[in-house]
Amino acid sequence: MKKVLRPVLAMATAAALVPALAQERYLEEVFTNDQILVSPNIPYATNIDFLTSNFSVDPPVINTIELMMDIYEPDQAFDTETARPLVIYAHTGDFLPPVINGSPVGIRTDSCAVEMCMRMARHGYVAASVSYRNGWRPDGATLELRRGTLLNAVFRGLHDLKQSVRFLRENAATTNDVAIDPNKVILIGEGTGGYMAQAYISLDQGAEMFIEKFLPDPFEPTVSYIDTNVVGNIEGFGGALNMYTDNGFPSEVQFAVNLGGALADSSWADGGEAPLVSFHTVFDPFAPFGNGIVIVPTTQEQVVPVSGSNISQQIWNDLGNNASFASLPSGDPYTARARSLYGTTIHGVTISPSPEGLFPFIRPRHTAPLQDEASPWQWWDPNSPAALATPPGAPAGVTTHQLSMASNPDMSGAKGRTYIDTIMGYMNPRIVCALNLGPCSLVGLDENSAIARGVEVFPNPASDRVTFTSTEAPILSYEIFDVNGRLVRTARVNNTTAVMERQGLKPGAYNVQLRFEDGAVARKLMLD
Repeated sequence: MKKVLRPVLAMATAAALVPALAQERYLEEVFTNDQILVSPNIPYATNIDFLTSNFSVDPPVINTIELMMDIYEPDQAFDTETARPLVIYAHTGDFLPPVINGSPVGIRTDSCAVEMCMRMARHGYVAASVSYRNGWRPDGATLELRRGTLLNAVFRGLHDLKQSVRFLRENAATTNDVAIDPNKVILIGEGTGGYMAQAYISLDQGAEMFIEKFLPDPFEPTVSYIDTNVVGNIEGFGGALNMYTDNGFPSEVQFAVNLGGALADSSWADGGEAPLVSFHTVFDPFAPFGNGIVIVPTTQEQVVPVSGSNISQQIWNDLGNNASFASLPSGDPYTARARSLYGTTIHGVTISPSPEGLFPFIRPRHTAPLQDEASPWQWWDPNSPAALATPPGAPAGVTTHQLSMASNPDMSGAKGRTYIDTIMGYMNPRIVCALNLGPCSLVGLDENSAIARGVEVFPNPASDRVTFTSTEAPILSYEIFDVNGRLVRTARVNNTTAVMERQGLKPGAYNVQLRFEDGAVARKLMLD
């Protein structure tokens, strides 16, 4: 791996190191910008470039592209942690370059991508902003052409993201330049990346590519838009027009985050998928918040039906995939705000009743020529070449900046960063819970604290009754949550011992929150 060389810190002392003890790493920023090392333009893969290749001529013109990533990390001159969770960040862009996609954004160095990666690094993570391959036909005259080329673009993008994960896992097993924990990988996808993030954790069977929307001809159920003999299998191996080979390292991720994307098909979701958190504007005009049709921003043409975050998050909770964080208390403003919107109806849109992990953004409604907002976390330089360019099909003199302002009329860095504040405040406690990076409670006690060490839950698994004991402080109360995050039992205690009778609780896994004056302790409970 190519790295930016660090200057020798001749005057470094033990006092200069940052142990991140005063603040809670991963929940708070524990490093400064000056302590973040950015290593740009690291090549992680080479594959066929479908944007510039031409397969319709004889002989075909086949070009390749070298894919790059930029790595943001707490400088190891300051950070003593040697196994840091890894974030893969997939930018937006509609699988087309800026300007061609009708927008000034769509690369790994977008303002939003850089801000997100810098913040994750300041929180103590290693973040890699990755490029992936572009190329499809949004201008296709038929629905079949648009749909088929887009589905293949998504499939290739998945291959690229998986290759980036395998690349960094291989590095971790060899030189481990960036000191990552290969067993704690988070995939964050924005816009187009959000579609890929959800597909990444749910598309795991070949048969899932033969559902109706993937069939060019509904009367030919054995023929899919995606021909794995050409583009490779789900993992990205094989195929006549694919260059990836197996390096022996897995591609799975342990957590996924979706910013304004959608799930290609709700039937892909199964129990046991990685936890999912989503942020979505309720009136998104491009990626539906509920069930709807993906719209090409530049042409307004329909492409493919999908399930938006309002649907996918409810499914994830119904399947128990978000059980690791579903019982977080509502003691912080982000969780309280999200839950206050569940089950409500706003301008005719009803938010699902219990989509734990969904943060719905409510933006003012707009009328033509403005559009409802899609990505309030985005911003760009209005004087950049991409912002001043006129995209294909636009009237003469109309720039990508002007077109994009229609769905983000008060765009600014200050606004974008404010929305990223919310994303960080809501997302990171859930990552901490799912990946066991710290106490699973926004007001939690450190697991090494005397109170936490003095807590016992027995028998576990249990058949009839369960006893909770504390040697160091009285238990004020307890709460029991099922795998869907529903509160199923609560009681006041004010004692060092509490006995809970089963009383009809079904077999399965439960989350226990024991409340103390100084905070909460979380425990898992199994009922036979």
